[in-house]
Amino acid sequence: MKKKKVFSLAMIIIPWLSVLFMDKKSLFRFLPVASFVNLFISVFSVISNKRRWWVNKNPLSPGNVDFSYILGPYFVATLWIFKLTYGNFPKYFITNVLLNTLNAFPMAYVWEKVGTFKFKKINHIGWYFICIILSIIIYGYQYLVEKTIVIQNKMKSEL
Repeated sequence: MKKKKVFSLAMIIIPWLSVLFMDKKSLFRFLPVASFVNLFISVFSVISNKRRWWVNKNPLSPGNVDFSYILGPYFVATLWIFKLTYGNFPKYFITNVLLNTLNAFPMAYVWEKVGTFKFKKINHIGWYFICIILSIIIYGYQYLVEKTIVIQNKMKSEL
């Protein structure tokens, strides 16, 4: 098996092993925000590939979207970050700044070196700021999800 395939499989499997240690309530609580951000990143990937901001070269997900990255580390990291920090925005933001720094710089260099993707018209700093802005947007999304659930539960209890 080529090193690209092994690397891509590991990117999917290893993060999901950590979800075994997450309680079911947290998993289902933060599943909507993780799904939302992954849908956003998938659409953004299609646009980015067409504009040649980066090129996806992942053998497990040929085409415009690198599902190994999106459904593996990105999805699982979103679940864990929200589980560990939601409700404390400064803690959430600092955690995202640190993890997005790792994502955009050392990890992105590793993915480029392995050959699963390559930045073209966008650089590591651009990707970093996209991730930071996206982290703020999804925190607001989760806030709206939680607010909607509280309102629905209140309405049910009044009936």
